[in-house]
Amino acid sequence: MISITAIFNSKAEHAEKLQDMLNHLVTETRKETACVRYDLHQSENVFILWEEWQDQPGLDLHNNQSYLLDFIAQSEALVSTPIQVYKTTQIL
Repeated sequence: MISITAIFNSKAEHAEKLQDMLNHLVTETRKETACVRYDLHQSENVFILWEEWQDQPGLDLHNNQSYLLDFIAQSEALVSTPIQVYKTTQIL
């Protein structure tokens, strides 16, 4: 199992647009076979994606999906800091 946490610090004026884009990303990603979990959380203008993937090939396939690549390109102007992505391993 592979866990990913992605953090998006939205510019205040773009929070609604970013959330709409993230909602679409979640909807499309959850259709992928290797996707175990793809949940969106929010705290004010911070959005957090918590992901779990069956395996690395499935994550690699996800990372090359056109909807993800489009999201990354379009979201860069909407965030106040670079997107932070952490690949983690559960220890407890």
